[in-house]
Parts: sequence; C-alpha cells; structure tokens
Amino acid sequence: MPDYANLLRWMEQSEHFCHWAETLPGQIDAGLSPQRWGDLDSWQQVLQQLPALVPSSLDFASAVRIGVADDCTDELREQLRTTLMGLHPWRKGPFELFGLAIDTEWRSDWKWDRLAPHLPSLDGQHVLDVGCGNGYHCLRLYGAGASRVIGIDPSPRFVHQFYALKHYCPEVPVDVLPLGIEHVPPALHGFDTVLSMGVIYHRRDPEGHIRELLDCLKPGGLLVLETLIVDDALAPALIPEGRYAKMRNVWCVPTAATVLSWLESCGLDTPQLVDDSVTTLGEQRRTDWMHFESLADFLDPADQTRTVEGHPAPRRGLFLARKP
Repeated sequence: MPDYANLLRWMEQSEHFCHWAETLPGQIDAGLSPQRWGDLDSWQQVLQQLPALVPSSLDFASAVRIGVADDCTDELREQLRTTLMGLHPWRKGPFELFGLAIDTEWRSDWKWDRLAPHLPSLDGQHVLDVGCGNGYHCLRLYGAGASRVIGIDPSPRFVHQFYALKHYCPEVPVDVLPLGIEHVPPALHGFDTVLSMGVIYHRRDPEGHIRELLDCLKPGGLLVLETLIVDDALAPALIPEGRYAKMRNVWCVPTAATVLSWLESCGLDTPQLVDDSVTTLGEQRRTDWMHFESLADFLDPADQTRTVEGHPAPRRGLFLARKP
C-alpha cells in the first residue's frame, strides 16, 4: 500500500491543505478499493517484492534517474526488471533505476522539453499535476525546483508504478493520489501552478474542467493546459463520431483558437499557445515495457496524416495562462 503519512503530516500543518487532510484518507481508501480493482493485490505485491537497493544519487533535473548501475548487481537488476514488469504496461516515462532503463510507450521527456523553456521559476512552489499518470512530470517538476508536487490520477496501476519508483526515494516531497479532479476540494486555491495535460478532450464540459483547475490555483497562479488540437479549418472543434485514434472517450478535439477562447471566457489572463507539435512515431510507440497497440496502430497505414477513422492525426497544443 502506498505510504501517504508524510504528505498527510505536511497537509495538516498547511493553511491551504489542512481541511483536505481530514477527508483525504477516506478518498485514498476508496480510490484503492480491492472491490473496485481486481488486480490491486498483485500491484501491491510488486511494491513488497522490490529488491533492497540504496541509490547513491538522484537526478530529477535532467531525467528521472534513481541510482546508478554500480549501486546494483546484474542479478538484482534483473530481479528489479522482472518485478517492475508486474506493473505492465508502462506508458509514461522514461525512467532509469540502478542502470535499468524503463523504455516507456511515451517519450514524456520530449513533452517536458517542449514545456520547460516556457515555465517561470518553480522554486518553492506547490504544484498540482491533474491526470499525471505514473508521475513522470511530477518528478521533473520537483527537479525544476518545486517544493511540493501532488499528482492525481484515478488509475491505481499508475499510482503503484509511481510508488515503485518512490520506494527508492521515500523522502522526496512528491506524491500521486488515486483521485480525479472532482475529488479535490472546491475553492482550494492552494497551488502556485496547476498542470492538466492530455485530459480536457476526455471531458464533456471543457470549460467546466478549466474552472475546476482554476479552483485549485492561488490568485496569480499559472495554468498549464495541454490538449489534442486540430487545424483552424475545422473550427471550432472536431467532434468525433465514435472513436478518435481508437480512443473511445474523446468528446472534443478543439482548434487552438477555441482553447484560447475557453481560457479567456473562464477569466484567465494572457492565455497563449506556446507549442504546437505533431505526435510522431518516435514519441509514442510500442516497446518492451508496453506490449499493446500504440500510435502506429492508430494511424491509417496508407496515410499517416490521418487516424484509422479518417480524422487528422494527433497533434498537441501547449497553453499557458494566469489566474487573475
């Protein structure tokens, strides 16, 4: 079971988070309910079976690297690999543990490299990452200077992947909670920066999602929003009938102009598009750590500018805006 004791102690002593600390243990129990998740026992066994290793160094600034190869024998490294495979598929990353490279489906470091030049200083900040997956970007945010990072994601498999990593650096002030944005207390106003990357197109009410994010931010706080986008010729948005790139729950793929109008209508200051990138087969692909279908299977084999359903291929926009 992930250990949230340090996080809860910090929350109890915090002006903005003390009330959430009262309800959070019950939310965690509900999010990690064995009745809801049949594989939960096997994921928890992974945490119990991790080999005893002590990292000589941690690097979250240039990568997510825990320990080095010399901290570990080849035998223990193979044991570590076998154990972590119990949490397959590994979608976000990459990670390196004691010389073991976890080559995840997504090169999330590429997305980080697109975002990082546009971030102001995070020194001393409290940051929330909504829909964080296994916490890759949470650790990079900490490496960039944030003093406390909380990620939320309703998938307990991803939560356990994160705590398999944190098993080897338990004092790092980063946590991933098995929650969705709807579980964050309303009008929290506690975070300096809030990220929502790859979430809004799964929401039936995009502007409602933005307002939820604003509720988490302090006045003057920074919102980072990343989403699938389409060309302005499809204004204001693509509303897929059925699936988009084989995803069932994509309700709306907006244009960049539509996203900017959403941000403005929700009251955010100076919204801007800071990056617009087509997702490539190098950024999202099948690997030894993710055996299922990936981007190559989602595109038309005769025309990789289109999805298998005939929609424009995935392209992602990265937006920044300030809460007044």
